[in-house]
Amino acid sequence: MDAPVTITFSWYDYVIFGCMLGISAIIGIYFGCFGTKQSTPVEYLMGGKKMGAVPIAVSLVASHVSGLTLLAVPAEVYKFGAAYWLIALAFVLVVVVTIYVYLPVLFYSETPSVYSYLGKRFDEKTRMLSSFFFVLTLVMFLPIVIYIPALALSAATGISVNYISPTICAICIFYTTIGGLKTVVWTDNIQLTLAVCAIIVVLILGVDATGGFSEVWLKATKGQRLDFFDFDPDVTRSNNFWAPFVGLTFLWISWTNTNQSCIQKLFSVSTFKEAKLATVLYGIGMSLMATFGILMGLIIYAKYSNCDPFLTNQLTRNDELVPFYVLDVGGHIPGIAGLFIAGVFSVGLSTYSAQLNCMSATIYDDFVSKFVSKSLSDGRKNTILKVIVVVCGVISTGLVFVVERLGGMFGLAQAFSGIPAGPLLGMFTLGILFRRANSHGAFYGGIVGLVVIMCLSLPAKYLESQRMIVLPEKPVGVDGCNFDTNVTFVNVNDDGVSFAIFRISYYYTTMIGFLVTLVCGLAVSYATTKNVVDENLLSPVIRKVQNSLSK
Repeated sequence: MDAPVTITFSWYDYVIFGCMLGISAIIGIYFGCFGTKQSTPVEYLMGGKKMGAVPIAVSLVASHVSGLTLLAVPAEVYKFGAAYWLIALAFVLVVVVTIYVYLPVLFYSETPSVYSYLGKRFDEKTRMLSSFFFVLTLVMFLPIVIYIPALALSAATGISVNYISPTICAICIFYTTIGGLKTVVWTDNIQLTLAVCAIIVVLILGVDATGGFSEVWLKATKGQRLDFFDFDPDVTRSNNFWAPFVGLTFLWISWTNTNQSCIQKLFSVSTFKEAKLATVLYGIGMSLMATFGILMGLIIYAKYSNCDPFLTNQLTRNDELVPFYVLDVGGHIPGIAGLFIAGVFSVGLSTYSAQLNCMSATIYDDFVSKFVSKSLSDGRKNTILKVIVVVCGVISTGLVFVVERLGGMFGLAQAFSGIPAGPLLGMFTLGILFRRANSHGAFYGGIVGLVVIMCLSLPAKYLESQRMIVLPEKPVGVDGCNFDTNVTFVNVNDDGVSFAIFRISYYYTTMIGFLVTLVCGLAVSYATTKNVVDENLLSPVIRKVQNSLSK
């Protein structure tokens, strides 16, 4: 690196970024005011069950990528290595398990909320508990989704995050409220297309700036960024094979099958065959997007391996690394920075709008509907749904100012999403795969699972924030800098031994919550009254096993 990088945004960049926001708002106005009217809850929440498999798959990818993939994952690769790449292998299992175990049961439940299944299989209190877990997840997760791209825009423009976050959230809330699921799906498609174009441009510039892909791969190998095929069973490590592969498999099985935002979109296609196709395409798309994030991290490492911007005090937060890099390699080309930041914001808005839409479905179906008249007109129900979107959006916007004080976003997002994901997966698995499971087991198993994983994860995050637990980083240097460096080393209080139980890799969060819920749920179920189960509420896998055993 010849000199420290100065981050700036040109007027070209502002124009490109503004056009992206404008297109999203126009789509919302079209579907809300001029397109096919969405005057019923089914139209608003599920697009009238007339959406195609391909746009739904693209929307699923866009709404699950967010700024974490484009900003936090490359920074994670730069610091700790490319173990996250094993998500591509994990998604093979995710797709197979979804299509053959969970989706056949959930797709035919014919309710806007996936948690209605637990009400049918068990009872209302179990359904309410699962819905509460989901809403709590989004209340914690959505501020992170919007804060990460806001931080990137702030780094590029100098505008405070405190101004960016409310403005962008307001635009997203506007088009989500007006247009419903159709707006979410079509803006997702446009926003993901823009994001992919931005990523490809930056990857091409990065490979060229580092001397070709072979040079990138060579430096990554020498720098230990590709040594994740390490089968060491140590559960405290996050950069071996087992932690990301096992952990991400459990996490994404849960997110795909128990997260309202995913299931709601799969419900919006007309046939189960299309739902299966959408699931396969979704798995391929998620693997590709993760690969883009990994490659960007490797390219950034190849660029700065001998002149680390953190050691030279050019950066202080991991989430600033990618915009810093984009301005470094592409800042001389008008509009490149704007294109990339717009792409990052696009996937962030996709996730934000999709989660707002499905949160409104869950809150209405599982909570509000119990307090309104059954004779309420579809128009009034639709109005209530829109009000819920606005209220949830305002709350999540306010929490952005809390999230910015909590430290690194990648680990925080993994913790917040993994804490309820395990118990939720455990509760659904009890219902779908275990005939003997009853409402007492699912309810108390879910509570115990949540309490146990919170007692493990929250203290771990606190200890990390106090640098009493420090994750070991891969090597970098400053010997390649062509300017005076003032290297700063941060003091840590980690002896590498204390607080052993809190050193378990965050990748295992979902799996631990799942296993605790499953074991506790089965124990309680066998100790209490046996109930009668509707065979349609069990997975076809269980029914086939039973039929084969009875022959």
